[in-house]
Amino acid sequence: MAGMELKCSEISSWKAALSSYKSSIESLNKPNLISLDNFYTNELPVLVKQRNPTPYITTDELSKLMQWKLSRGKWRPRLLDFVSSLNDDVVKSASRKAFESLPDVSKAVKELTVLKGVGPATASAILAAHAPHITPFMSDEAMEAAIGNTKDYTLKSYLVFVEKLQAKAMELSSEEDLFTPSDVERALWSSSVAAKSRALSSKPAEVDLDKNSKRKRKR
Repeated sequence: MAGMELKCSEISSWKAALSSYKSSIESLNKPNLISLDNFYTNELPVLVKQRNPTPYITTDELSKLMQWKLSRGKWRPRLLDFVSSLNDDVVKSASRKAFESLPDVSKAVKELTVLKGVGPATASAILAAHAPHITPFMSDEAMEAAIGNTKDYTLKSYLVFVEKLQAKAMELSSEEDLFTPSDVERALWSSSVAAKSRALSSKPAEVDLDKNSKRKRKR
């Protein structure tokens, strides 16, 4: 069962999906994800902003960001090992250069992917923490809704993804409601998670029906 499509133009549907983000996080029942999501969504952007005019992130923050990314998606422990072992000065320098590169998304991503374990998807998460109004996180669910592909984790795909979510954010925004590309990503992710949950919850009933029908046929 698919979640909401990017072409959906009903503002109420987008608001509902975005407002259910927290409950979607909770529904996954993953260890530490709630606290990690709070760190990524609320704490990290404040920490980065406090470092203006030359913001950056640290290795510890990147490690927690990676834990969040892997917990919200697919767990790949080697990536966490890679970023956790990065030199702090190197991470600070790369992230500082990346943030300074915006709004040139391509350049910003390239500044970050020099770090071992950091691909375009992780780079997008770093950039989204600093500039949610420009760079959304490259989640599987939002990628599938936006460009129909969750396997192509390339810079080229990310740039297409960014363009589509920026356009959608502009379309949904008004004087009363401001949507960022990151809001669009969270709404798409939340909608997809909710749809998968509904699909899973309906499966046992379907199985029982099959069993009952088989019993009847045997009789």
